[in-house]
Amino acid sequence: MKDAILGFGYLREGLHLIRLPGLRRYVAVPLLVSTLVFSAAIYFGIHWLGILLDWLLGYLPGWLDWLRYLLWPLFALTGVLVVFYTFSIITNLIAAPFNGLLAEAIERHLMGQPVDEAGGWRALLNDVIPSILSELRKLLYFVLRAAPLAVLFLVPGVNLAAPFIWALFSAWMLSIEYADYPMGNHQLHFTAQRKQLRSRRLLAYGFGGGSLLLTMIPVVNFIAMPASVAGATAMWVREFREMQD
Repeated sequence: MKDAILGFGYLREGLHLIRLPGLRRYVAVPLLVSTLVFSAAIYFGIHWLGILLDWLLGYLPGWLDWLRYLLWPLFALTGVLVVFYTFSIITNLIAAPFNGLLAEAIERHLMGQPVDEAGGWRALLNDVIPSILSELRKLLYFVLRAAPLAVLFLVPGVNLAAPFIWALFSAWMLSIEYADYPMGNHQLHFTAQRKQLRSRRLLAYGFGGGSLLLTMIPVVNFIAMPASVAGATAMWVREFREMQD
């Protein structure tokens, strides 16, 4: 469990890093994108969560109506997980090139190098297409695994465990999502990234779980993306960078 706690701690460090004066300008665009998209997510969640719950609970026969009071919290958690994780994917797709620049600036800061020498707008423009392709690759990886998990919600009995399975899956996906930025800056391809994270699976789950927690808290989730990028970069520098060397 030490690794899980350590991974969660990197999220806390990320929250500290994005407040540092020399790094704030790299946080500005990801923070703006995150605020706009998650504002839409909150509106969407409030509007559709009740509909989603009624649909899920509609599978219960009439004589089991009393179970609604037991299942409602689980299905509500499911709705929150699905809505905010989906919008997290959209947020990262839009902000991907800026997240790579933020990860580079954070790494230079942690390595004691001048932050101002991080890639500028030209490097950012050159990174737009590779960043979007990387996000689409992660999206495909997510869809191929999320589809079978979605079926679990329709299986009576099994659907009680589905929210917890989805939470673990989301934590793993968020660790992949955010570790990609510092690792991608060092030309590690997607397969190599997952291999490194699997070598410290509990560390990845701890970090991803912390990111998921931030993502699910309204208003706080506005800073979830830049904080997660910063935390993942700190985790890369201290836990994984030597593997590449």
